[in-house]
Amino acid sequence: MKLLLGPLPRTGTVKMTVSLPFTLKEELERYAEVHSIACHQKVEPVDLIPHMLALILAKDRQFRKAIREKKGA
Repeated sequence: MKLLLGPLPRTGTVKMTVSLPFTLKEELERYAEVHSIACHQKVEPVDLIPHMLALILAKDRQFRKAIREKKGA
C-alpha cells in the first residue's frame, strides 16, 4: 500500500499546541494505524501532523503562486 504521506523523516522541531475536533482526532488515529502498517514502522498520530501540514503546503499550487508573487513584488 502506498499512502500520500510516506515514511516520516527526522527533523528539528518547535512545540505548538493545537485543538482538534474530536472527529478529526479519531481520523488522525485511524490514519496513524494505516500508516504504521503501510510503512512497517509504528507512528503516533501526533507525529503525523507536521508532515501532513508540510505536504499540504508543498502541494498547494495557489499558496506557492502567492509566495512567488510576494517575492517578486
